[in-house]
Amino acid sequence: MTTLSLEQRLEILADSAKYDVSCSSGGSNRKGVPGGIGSTRPSGICHTWTADGRCISLLKILLTNSCIYDCAYCVNRSSNPIPRTALTPDEIVKLTMDFYCRNYIEGLFLSTGVVQSANHTMEQLIRVVRKLRVEERFNGYIHLKIVPGADAVLIEEAGRHADRVSINIELPSHRSLQLLAPDKPRESLIGPMRQLSSLIESARQEHKHSGKAPRFAPAGQSTQLIVGATPENDREIITLSEGLYQRLGMKRVYYSAFVPVSSDQRLPALPSPPLLREHRLYQADWLLRFYGFSSQELLDEAHPNLDMRFDPKTGWALRHLEHFPVEVNRADYQVLLRVPGIGVRSAQRIVQARRTSRLGEEELKRLGVVLKRARYFITAGDRYLGGIRLDGPQLLARLMAPNRRKASLDQLELFPAGTDVSAVTGEL
Repeated sequence: MTTLSLEQRLEILADSAKYDVSCSSGGSNRKGVPGGIGSTRPSGICHTWTADGRCISLLKILLTNSCIYDCAYCVNRSSNPIPRTALTPDEIVKLTMDFYCRNYIEGLFLSTGVVQSANHTMEQLIRVVRKLRVEERFNGYIHLKIVPGADAVLIEEAGRHADRVSINIELPSHRSLQLLAPDKPRESLIGPMRQLSSLIESARQEHKHSGKAPRFAPAGQSTQLIVGATPENDREIITLSEGLYQRLGMKRVYYSAFVPVSSDQRLPALPSPPLLREHRLYQADWLLRFYGFSSQELLDEAHPNLDMRFDPKTGWALRHLEHFPVEVNRADYQVLLRVPGIGVRSAQRIVQARRTSRLGEEELKRLGVVLKRARYFITAGDRYLGGIRLDGPQLLARLMAPNRRKASLDQLELFPAGTDVSAVTGEL
């Protein structure tokens, strides 16, 4: 490795970490050390978000960008001729404490390339978080990447110090892993996920019985999937995510549009990253987690990919017009959640308000219900608000009208204007 200054190494390793989008904090309720430094408020750390939804309030960095693996999609793969460098565990600890005390950051997101072996690299990561927690008495948020293939004992220790842990699956299927990341057996990814899931749940149950029970990764575990580097359709990706949520208790699955950082004949030649597809997958993911949808409802064999023209809930509604319109004064809460344009908060307000009065269009507006799309799928006081035939050709034109904007190659906003999505709740 070339001898570089600390500032130069910091710049290289921060840049190398930017392709990992699974760095946002879900909040943590880790018990702080008396007299220690950092906040442990249950609401989590303070966030600053970039225009594309990425968290920038953490010190997001790699321990090293050297790697023994040669994953075709990764900028840090062993065959890529880029400057290689590293920070020592002590340097990362000092940077974290200095940045935190200057109010530059609220926590640490630490990942790495793999050097020598999985266990050796994992030991270096643990040195960082152990020193922060034990010697520096740092109570702030720490998100730590787990190295695939690391020993179970090391994985367990990592979870005792970190608030959130994550292992990036990256590719949605076994066949794609074999093609683009042959050095990473699928079990080296899924095995640690299962272990972490079990340890997190055990710690949670123990804490119910005793508030003094030690925490284990209290902010849970997350993972990332690259979108567009391999031929899997949206149905395969969403089905995988659903399984991770249901069987492994995953806190969050992140989706990252494939950015061609290198030329490789195994990779697709994309004119630009599939950013709109990434956005639609995030919307579908929200429906899985908060709206009671299943992957089979959102996509099936006849419709294996999300419709780029509409958000996934609107797409589902257009394929199931037999369920609409619904009467807002009588429909169950879960039925209201399936109306395009009505999110969790609006559905809750409707249910609460109709206990004391009958709701019409004006009452819905006063409740803050956005009717731009919802009006075509509801009645209020048995009056249809759409003004057109629900099964007529005008419906598609009306729903597509807000989305007719000039195409741009710029990064899409995570919540574009005109989509009636709350940046706070993700309501659809």
